[in-house]
Amino acid sequence: MMNNLFSVFDPCTGMLSLNWLSTIIFLMLMPYKMWMTENKISFMMQTTVKILNKEMLMLMKYKGTNLIMISLFMMLLFNNLMGLTPYVYTSSAQLTFSLTMALPLWTALMMYGWINKTNSMFSHLVPNGTPGILMPFMVMIETISNIIRPGSLAVRLTANMIAGHLLMTLLGNNKSMTILISTMIIFMTLLMFEIAVAIIQSYVFMTLMTLYSSEI
Repeated sequence: MMNNLFSVFDPCTGMLSLNWLSTIIFLMLMPYKMWMTENKISFMMQTTVKILNKEMLMLMKYKGTNLIMISLFMMLLFNNLMGLTPYVYTSSAQLTFSLTMALPLWTALMMYGWINKTNSMFSHLVPNGTPGILMPFMVMIETISNIIRPGSLAVRLTANMIAGHLLMTLLGNNKSMTILISTMIIFMTLLMFEIAVAIIQSYVFMTLMTLYSSEI
């Protein structure tokens, strides 16, 4: 039972696994400018990008990073939503996928900050108004909290995606038709919540990464 339950998150099922190809399937779903008039999907994406860009400008003072963050949001959003469709592998439910996005970005931002703005990075380790006797402890606490940031980002995304998929897998394993019909309303409600979680987690990942980079 438990092996069948967690086999949903196994990226290597079979001799020739194509599960990880679902990570780039969203490239085929992106709206291309092939027509004279824009369709509703492209209009919705452009509106979303404009809203996110305005919000990122208030948080991030460096030019060019908005493109990275919004692209990260779109990639996570498509992967999270595609994971809710049948027979599509949920790559965002794997820690390797989320950690691969969080760790390189965080490492690049930290290297840039410590190399080019060393004094500013040191000032973030000790908040204003900290008593002198507590400064060594605050440096240790802030250093540890800074180091675990990419891990917390990755675990937050993975755990939220896994939780809903586990519940839906448990509900779908019922063999009795009576129990299956009675849980259908719960299943549909849970699916609506999963769609909301997929959108929210993409936004949270992008916003937290932007807030971490704005501290440089």
